Amino acid sequence: MILFPAIDLKDGQCVRLKLGDMKQATVYNSDPAAQARAFEEQGFEWLHVVDLNGAFAGETVNGDAVDAILRATKNPVQLGGGIRTLDHIENWLARGLKRVILGTVAVRDPALVIEACRKFPGRIAVGIDAKGGKVAVEGWAEASELGVIELARRFEGAGVAAIIYTDIDRDGILTGINWAATLELSDAVSIPVIASGGLASMDDIRRMTEPEAQKLEGAISGRALYDGRIDPKEALDLIREARKGMIR
Repeated sequence: MILFPAIDLKDGQCVRLKLGDMKQATVYNSDPAAQARAFEEQGFEWLHVVDLNGAFAGETVNGDAVDAILRATKNPVQLGGGIRTLDHIENWLARGLKRVILGTVAVRDPALVIEACRKFPGRIAVGIDAKGGKVAVEGWAEASELGVIELARRFEGAGVAAIIYTDIDRDGILTGINWAATLELSDAVSIPVIASGGLASMDDIRRMTEPEAQKLEGAISGRALYDGRIDPKEALDLIREARKGMIR
């Protein structure tokens, strides 16, 4: 069970969007590398990074900022946004990423995801972003008719390290994680699921530690951390205590 702090990159800055809208971006730090160091110093064990410009462009746009983050932290980093080819994947893993997140390409070319899992075992995650229960692609700009569970089941047995499930209707507006849909997805597949979108308060952290949610790999937090709605020490202490209970 992991709490992943998020760094979303737009034009080289650390931002948060509302409902995935690039026009509704709040800048939280103009130095993403410094933000990565701060998260490590607070005790976080992983870092979740998204190249927002890249998600729309279909190729890496904030590469310099990601490289700076990788130099700034010893924590493992997972990156999504605009990674659409095996060459992209190989390049980023060689540059120091622990895990690459594939979103649009998981819908457009699932065979590429399966090949990437074979070639880079344990280092490929699938990002499933949903609006109204249907999968969205191209930086959330396009809706599909594909259901979340239908897409997830395509990768059963392929070696996907995790599914990052984001409810776009809740992202960045602090209304709480969609626990019902997240846990339904987790029940439907054997692939570990990470909750994303809407994490709002310590109540969500406590919900993470309840027995039925402990099957999740964890959850991602962005705006709630930046706005001080979540105390990092309290949150991480709660998660550590829950881990001890799981081990027992």
